[in-house]
Amino acid sequence: MNDKLIGILGGMGPEATAECYLKIIRATSARKDQEHFRVIIDSNAKIPDRTEAISGRGEDPVPEMIHAAKNLEKLDVEVACIPCMTAHYFIEDVQKEVSYPLLNAFLELKKFIRNFYPDISKIGILATTGTLETGLFEKYLDHLDIVYPTPMTQNEKVMKSIYGENGIKSGNTDGEPLQLLKDASQELLDNGAQLIISGCTEIGLVLRPYHLPVPLVDPMEVVANVVVKESVYQQS
Repeated sequence: MNDKLIGILGGMGPEATAECYLKIIRATSARKDQEHFRVIIDSNAKIPDRTEAISGRGEDPVPEMIHAAKNLEKLDVEVACIPCMTAHYFIEDVQKEVSYPLLNAFLELKKFIRNFYPDISKIGILATTGTLETGLFEKYLDHLDIVYPTPMTQNEKVMKSIYGENGIKSGNTDGEPLQLLKDASQELLDNGAQLIISGCTEIGLVLRPYHLPVPLVDPMEVVANVVVKESVYQQS
């Protein structure tokens, strides 16, 4: 039971990678250590910044992502996830280089919303500018009306909460980053959002469902539950 080998292609960022592993642990039905899945993590923090690459200002992250993915393959992982929404822009380039499936968080998110929130028609997105520029939310959630922060709010609140001097990437998961994300969320609510997507793995480290009056969905929480559920199902 729970013998399937799960991989995490991580390091984007390291804390989000650790949180992804915790999500897998929490999603697993186990009464003792031996009933948990074996999880192989390559937390490659040297992978170039995805947002910078997408905007054309930074180094291509694909070679390092493939290197990490192949490390997991050498250790015989049977399925893996990528705890970075922006990195999903490159998932097809990585997938074709390895034999095991990489779960697509955007596809799993679409299924989740359809299954659990079928009556919701308008959602708000909190994510890095790089992720927004990929158009991935429009691609996978094309059945929904999507609301984004204004450019000023995106730069001064969302991006600052992640990349600012006192931001989440610097290890701050309370105080200023939380307030900035609450302010950005309120703008989305004011524009009719019925549900908000935590579209960056760092955001999920700070903004919690109890902070908002509408559902807050963390795609990596969805992925963790899917990878565990499917791994159990395929073994039964």
